[in-house]
Amino acid sequence: MVAALVVTSAAGASLDEEIDRLTAEVSRHSASVHSLEQQLLHPVNTRVAVFLTLQNHQALDLDSVELFVNDQPVASHLYSATERASLEQGGVQQLFVGNMADGSHQLKTVINARAANRRFVRRELVHRFQKRPGTLRLQMTLDARAPDYEPEVTFVEWN
Repeated sequence: MVAALVVTSAAGASLDEEIDRLTAEVSRHSASVHSLEQQLLHPVNTRVAVFLTLQNHQALDLDSVELFVNDQPVASHLYSATERASLEQGGVQQLFVGNMADGSHQLKTVINARAANRRFVRRELVHRFQKRPGTLRLQMTLDARAPDYEPEVTFVEWN
């Protein structure tokens, strides 16, 4: 009877070790698949990312943003009160990550917001840019100033 318990506990320990080994192996394979997926879907040399920030948080109550690259829609976002509050506190939102060939491209944004003077504003703005080898990061900053609170959009390329 004692011999049977010793064999059973040894087999249980062996099974636990095998499960731990297989779990570690699955984890390594999962990490490899994720890395490969990122390289194939978003290769570093063709990656483009667009981020949104607010300059003057009292001037605009942002409703929505639409983003088009070369006249193709790539992002559309309707803002909740929580998301607006985050942007107003200096948050940065990633609007788009994708891949582009090197060369000239056009980024168009459509902004819907309520200005500080309670007037609803909708603006379409176009930004032309040159994509070079490597990752391109663009910061799109929204601003509006008194007395007219007309939205202004600036684009800055991050290094």
